[in-house]
Amino acid sequence: MATVRWSWFREAAGRVRVGWLQVVEGTLAATVAWVLATALVGHPQPFFAPAAALIVLGQARGQRTARAVEVVLGVAAGVLVADVVVQALGPRSTWTVFTVILLTIVGAVAIGAGGVSVVQAAVSALYLVVISPPTESLIPFRFVDALIGGVVALAASQLGSARHPLAPLVAEFRLTFEELAGVLRAVAEALDDRDESVARTALERARGMDAAVERLRTGVLAAGEALTLHLRRRRHLGRLRAVDPSIGQIDYAVRNVRVLARAGVTLTRLPTPVPPDLAVAVRLLADAVHAVGETIAADLDGRAEAAEECCLRAETAALAAVRVAGRLFTSGQTLPLAMIVGQVRAIAIDLLRSVAADDDATVLARVDEALGLPAV
Repeated sequence: MATVRWSWFREAAGRVRVGWLQVVEGTLAATVAWVLATALVGHPQPFFAPAAALIVLGQARGQRTARAVEVVLGVAAGVLVADVVVQALGPRSTWTVFTVILLTIVGAVAIGAGGVSVVQAAVSALYLVVISPPTESLIPFRFVDALIGGVVALAASQLGSARHPLAPLVAEFRLTFEELAGVLRAVAEALDDRDESVARTALERARGMDAAVERLRTGVLAAGEALTLHLRRRRHLGRLRAVDPSIGQIDYAVRNVRVLARAGVTLTRLPTPVPPDLAVAVRLLADAVHAVGETIAADLDGRAEAAEECCLRAETAALAAVRVAGRLFTSGQTLPLAMIVGQVRAIAIDLLRSVAADDDATVLARVDEALGLPAV
């Protein structure tokens, strides 16, 4: 029993270490919002200020500006509905509660508000009906409290990236591409050693890459929000727009790597020998993946020359992988081997599309030429 308790505490401590920034952001933002609402507005009970700050910070990065606006508008709508209904039906009655909630939710849904706005409007109205019935002198305070809380939350969420708004996204790109390259290297190792267990481990890692792609999408939204709020760094938005289309190609590459890894598991189980050049092609593809990650990171950092050098390395490695794989594409080969060769081609196309300036037709022609296919 003691061992179980100690294990639970260790896991809890680990979760706190990972989420320490969320703890600090929430605590400080809610406290500062309360102090500002009390000191600046003079509201003796600024409930909506810390509440709005916590609600905004509870949203994913990249969505907080929109949510802050929704929270403020939700409070305003809820206060308006509550005031009108209370004046007509009186406070703290069942019919008042029913009518306020119904009208608030119907109104929020009718104007197309998001889930956060609907809930915030209903909760604000309910609070005013049940806890603190609105009066003429208190109506403005609720709106201002929510505005203060939203602004404080946005400011708190940008503190970590104020100096280098794109740094977290650069790190995320590097981490994602290094993990994807690691999956390919593990597949190559499994093919070299005919090791099914290593191949299965690589496949599991490949299956987990979808979450990494989703983190990239969230990271792009968060970086865009940070740059928009940072007036002096808005000029860097062009860099973000340049790499945003690459996310779709990265998603395709991840799916194709997963198919390649699955074929690798099958190939290690067959009695037929695995051509040594197959692992060579997969390793070259891993080098291309790594170089693409460095290309995008350099683009985001504004290092144009480094980005061009990395892009050239990526193209060279990707086309070399296709050439090596193409030599194995002969009659009589097993289906899993043919699938791996096909996926090497597909992944090379995805990588070149994500960083090359060439159009799709040119990329396809270059890859198929390296594969040894006739020009169309």
